[in-house]
Amino acid sequence: IRRQRQMCIRDSNIIPGPAKDFIDCAEMSALDVIPPEQKAKQIDTSRFRMLAFPGWDLMAEYTTKVWGKPCGQPGCDINGHLPSIFRAMITGKPYPVRACFTIASNPMVTQANTKLVYKALKSLDLYVVSDYFITPSAALADYVLPVASWLERPFIYSLGDGFDNCIRAGEQALPQSIEGEYDHKTDYEIFREISIRLGLGEYWPWKTLEETYDYRLSPRGITFKEFMAQGGYDFPVTEGKKYEKMGGFATATGKVELYSTVLEKLGYDPLPSYVEPAESPVSTPELAKEYPFILNTGGRFTPMFHSEHFQISTARKKHPHPLVQINPKTAKELGIEDGDYVWIETKRGRVKMKCKYFEGTDPRVVHAEHGWWFPELPGEEPWLHGVWESNINVCTDDDPDI
Repeated sequence: IRRQRQMCIRDSNIIPGPAKDFIDCAEMSALDVIPPEQKAKQIDTSRFRMLAFPGWDLMAEYTTKVWGKPCGQPGCDINGHLPSIFRAMITGKPYPVRACFTIASNPMVTQANTKLVYKALKSLDLYVVSDYFITPSAALADYVLPVASWLERPFIYSLGDGFDNCIRAGEQALPQSIEGEYDHKTDYEIFREISIRLGLGEYWPWKTLEETYDYRLSPRGITFKEFMAQGGYDFPVTEGKKYEKMGGFATATGKVELYSTVLEKLGYDPLPSYVEPAESPVSTPELAKEYPFILNTGGRFTPMFHSEHFQISTARKKHPHPLVQINPKTAKELGIEDGDYVWIETKRGRVKMKCKYFEGTDPRVVHAEHGWWFPELPGEEPWLHGVWESNINVCTDDDPDI
């Protein structure tokens, strides 16, 4: 056990870099075909630069210099600013957003300010959801596309796709669909068919998902099936101190930066600093008189994962009720017994949860669980599977100006 702990401590400081002879997600993303004027249309890029193309372009410059190609999670995740996008749906500013396609996403539960998210999604001309199950968000959709699960499709990835040199893969375990029943497609098939209809077929030359994996493995001179025949994984020996051979780290200075030149170049404070929350006893003392407790909405819990698994009866039996942790002393002062249902209210709305005494909670704080909805309740409006009952994001704000 001691040796294993030492290995974990040692390896936690290793940055392996991209997998060798493997085409990463960033290389598959065709970002080079997007002209600068189109990138500039990404909503609120001027304010939230790190999330979007400005941050990606800058980091890609440094990673390419060290690793020979852009790599890392930003290659798969270049975001517009969601709160600003929801507001553009409603207001049409800076330009109209009239359609939305969400994939394995449940914004009615997972995004702050649920009432505003609801208004935004309802304002659309077209809302399409691709998911395994009907969620509160899917209940609002014009179209719901059932998608193949991870068991019904092959997969290959390098964790983080750029900062992990290991490759893992798996073959399809179950038939994708039964003829005449349960017709559904993989994500790849959905994206490819939509792209072809939009005139972008040239960027999707591979007809199947497995063909794309053949392409990603082509620098090794093997196919996906041949890779699987070799075991379906490649775990190279971890090598330390590569920066000594590679001329430093993938930063402007080549060093580990506590003073971030990336943040500085994007116009942010290069050093960490404390900013008081927009609503707090310090920032808004008058509001604190009406709402005296500090709300923490970060409570994750097993066996749920964010807003997933609530429709699985065995999971719900293990965690049947939405819980809010309250310090016993605070609760007793308010006449709240352990197990009582209580209202949690802010100026945006209120939800109900079951009190759970927890001495580790600061007496000034209530700690509410995240992700709650009730698949057993009706899906039609206004119920939307109980999205207004215990979803703590009914109480939270997402104002980009604060």
